[in-house]
Amino acid sequence: MNAIRWRDAMGTALYGPHGFFVSGSGPADHFRTSVHASPAFAAAVFRLVSRLDAALGFPTPFDVVDVGAGRGELLRALAALAHGSAAPDTAATPLAHRLRLTAVELAPRPADLPPAIVWTTEPPAGITGLLTATEWLDNVPLDVAVPTDTGWRYHLVDPSTGEETPGPPLTPQDLTWLTTWHPTPTPTPAPPPTTAPVIKRFASTEGPEPDANLLITGRGERGGRGGRVEVGRSRDEAWGRAVGRVRRGVALAVDYGHLRERRPVDGTLTGYRNGRQVPPVPDGSCDITAHVAMDSVAAAGAQVAGCAYTLVSQREALLALGADGGRPALSLAGTDPAGYVRALAAASAVAELTDPAGLGGHHWLLQPVGVAVDALMAR
Repeated sequence: MNAIRWRDAMGTALYGPHGFFVSGSGPADHFRTSVHASPAFAAAVFRLVSRLDAALGFPTPFDVVDVGAGRGELLRALAALAHGSAAPDTAATPLAHRLRLTAVELAPRPADLPPAIVWTTEPPAGITGLLTATEWLDNVPLDVAVPTDTGWRYHLVDPSTGEETPGPPLTPQDLTWLTTWHPTPTPTPAPPPTTAPVIKRFASTEGPEPDANLLITGRGERGGRGGRVEVGRSRDEAWGRAVGRVRRGVALAVDYGHLRERRPVDGTLTGYRNGRQVPPVPDGSCDITAHVAMDSVAAAGAQVAGCAYTLVSQREALLALGADGGRPALSLAGTDPAGYVRALAAASAVAELTDPAGLGGHHWLLQPVGVAVDALMAR
């Protein structure tokens, strides 16, 4: 077996020359993020952009940098919203004329991307405005650790088959991360499994849900031992580097994740292909994803920025930014049937984005740099 660390296997499978995100047609063909689910998401982000623009004094340029931009869907929507909005009386120049949009992505630039959107592989330095990362951190490669009789060791994986085996001991840095952010009982020998190992279970008995936040993990997956941990130090470092690119403004991460007091048992590592959940075989044929330790990532960003972060659910964030999932008055159906249908469709889209059991349960991590967040998220 040609086994390597999960972090290396995941990096090659997703971002190598023939990686899933580099050589394919884009994430939208395989899974739905909030960006793809409804225009209401982009509308809420644009409200955040508008409030941040005013808080920063209407700078020229105002940056929006999308890390893990897919095919530029969010930036395209923000550009359209900016061109359709009226400038505040206090702004000398409309936002549409000051907006500088940058997509950060390793895949080739889409042929139909508007020329005004910059396409690059690294976030620019000195950002004044908003850096956003929607479901990016869950795809940042990470290691998997497993308890053994001799302590915590890296779980190695054969990229061609997904077969796993314990490897070398954790480095001191990763062991410190694990004991700090993922406290677990002292590793003890596991009894022999009585049934075949469970790879994954679904929240629904009818099959996979469309969003990874709805998935639950079976105990003892892929080996039957239990207690495996996804080591998030690489994600802390990635978020810290992203925050460090912001000179003034806000870094926003939107992702599914967990907090220290409620870490998932045995981790969340899984695969997606063509809208279906599949075993996480890191051969480049599927998305490989794992939930994010949001509190650990947040602490790393706050250390770089030198100020506190704000962490709320997507439901809370979207409601604060004016998204309304309430049903329209039934009386509208009698006076304006077409308008009622449009309003009902819009309310349904927002309801999906704010459903606590689905996309609404995602986390919004806002890391300010030289600006206050409270006013930006006030309802």
